[in-house]
Amino acid sequence: MSISGITNIALSGMRAQATRIGAIANNVANSSTSGYARLNTSLNTVASGGVQATVNPTASDVDPATELTDLIEAEQAYKANAVVFETGADMWEMLMSIKRA
Repeated sequence: MSISGITNIALSGMRAQATRIGAIANNVANSSTSGYARLNTSLNTVASGGVQATVNPTASDVDPATELTDLIEAEQAYKANAVVFETGADMWEMLMSIKRA
């Protein structure tokens, strides 16, 4: 796998977690809205590599504890993908400096 492939996969993970965080924020903001359908985010692998987030309404009510737990998990996953992305970018920079030498 190439460095650009690694960074693209990490970027897709960051985008997916950002989508998930947006759904969580929506759930919290609308938790007291009558008739609101809680949004659930599904993460699916993409054949070319990476992950894609799909948001769908569910029949369940919004539980603040679940939303907080999901938010913490999404934040940690986002940070992990950001570290992978940064490491890939650093590797790319190192390769370019070797090539220039």
